[in-house]
Amino acid sequence: MTAAEGHFQPGDVVALRYVMRTGQPGMSWPARVVLDTDELVAIYIPRGSTYMRWDNANGTRQLAPANWRRDMLRLMYPGEGHSIWAFWEYNDAGERVFGSYYVNMEEPFRRSPIGFDTNDHTLDVIVRPDLSWEWKDKDELEERVAGGIFPREFADQLLDGASSVIARLEARQSPFCDGWDRWTPDPDWDIPSLPGNWREEPATLWPGRHAAYLSTR
Repeated sequence: MTAAEGHFQPGDVVALRYVMRTGQPGMSWPARVVLDTDELVAIYIPRGSTYMRWDNANGTRQLAPANWRRDMLRLMYPGEGHSIWAFWEYNDAGERVFGSYYVNMEEPFRRSPIGFDTNDHTLDVIVRPDLSWEWKDKDELEERVAGGIFPREFADQLLDGASSVIARLEARQSPFCDGWDRWTPDPDWDIPSLPGNWREEPATLWPGRHAAYLSTR
């Protein structure tokens, strides 16, 4: 089933795209749909997937293919300005071991015919396996305010939103009590590839972009 028809089905291959402030697709990942409901979308990006990231190797910033190095489950909530990631590493014995949760502040996701669109909002929270936590990139967020990229009010909204997730974490509320750290992928799933039209498919734009972004950088 396509997004236009409703929800994706478990195992469907989709594109997760970061939509640049110019309105064009930027960094993009292939993913498998784990769950797609009105309350939660969970997608899986396995280690070994080829994704598109920014590369300056030739002195020009451009998108280039790269190898994704960790298993990642991404939990996304309709209408919410964050997603929560779960990461797994592989030890020397080849065993899959839960590494961390990661709270990523971002645009509320939108559906596209080929998957989901969002964009990163700099601020993050790292959550260790014992559920202790630390801020990530608060200093970079302040630099973006000082540099005229984010308005002060918007940066404060990001901090408030992240603090709300931290409060749920410290209260051991969902999703941190739901056992996602023990989740395993379907063994029949192979490594997904980005849909061939990931770049050409028009991006869906966040309605709040004009109030949030002072610059297209």
